[in-house]
Amino acid sequence: MSKRTPTPSIAELRAVVQPAEIFDRHSAEHWAGRLYMRRLSPYLTRLLLPTRITPNAVTGLMALCGLLAALVLSLPGIVPAVGALLLVQLQLLLDCCDGELARWRQLSSPAGVYLDRIGHYITEAALPIALGVRADGGWDGLGGWTTLGLAVSVMVLLIKTETVLVSVARAEAGKPLAKDERAVAAPRAGLLRRLRAALGVLPFFRAFVAVEATLLALSAAIVDAAAGDESGSRALLIALVPIGAVTLVGHLVAIFSSDRLR
Repeated sequence: MSKRTPTPSIAELRAVVQPAEIFDRHSAEHWAGRLYMRRLSPYLTRLLLPTRITPNAVTGLMALCGLLAALVLSLPGIVPAVGALLLVQLQLLLDCCDGELARWRQLSSPAGVYLDRIGHYITEAALPIALGVRADGGWDGLGGWTTLGLAVSVMVLLIKTETVLVSVARAEAGKPLAKDERAVAAPRAGLLRRLRAALGVLPFFRAFVAVEATLLALSAAIVDAAAGDESGSRALLIALVPIGAVTLVGHLVAIFSSDRLR
């Protein structure tokens, strides 16, 4: 157990819980974390330090926020879409704080990493289902759009599985974890490398990340309100099908063409 004071200054806290490698991670750190949430999170982390709440409990709250966001998003109207967006922002804040709390108390564990992954995967699988329910007009009219949302959700989970299986494959082969660096993730072939760089200009694959998903859902809700129907939500859901298919195949190709499995 760490003997660090439970009431450090924000500067002292940042020096310990936000090491440089946190911001250097290629894929594990969301752009919103770098842009603004890591600036805010130490203030909440500092409030949590004197309490008995554990990092895993904070992770549990993070997962709960994600599920609530999906539930709220399934309701019609702009206000629920705004609510889902705000809940995902709270989820992102808690996602920063659980790791910061663990690093300060020196309580990092495989269980914490596992819970963190489960929380994100459940959220990002539930959001397209919620969008499908919204596109069907609500819980009293479940039909084909909800089924389409379920299909997108399956693709999201398959994309997540592709990523996680890299670590599983390396562990079973007796290799260390692949570094979370751009150079490791980049395709070795020049053509694929250039194609990946071009697609990075318009990262459509991020449509399945909770922050971006709720921003898109809010945009669709605004279209719904203007049109007086569910046309915005339905159009977004239709667009997510080919995006999901391309991302699923492209991600698999990117993994095999990079150094992640070498």
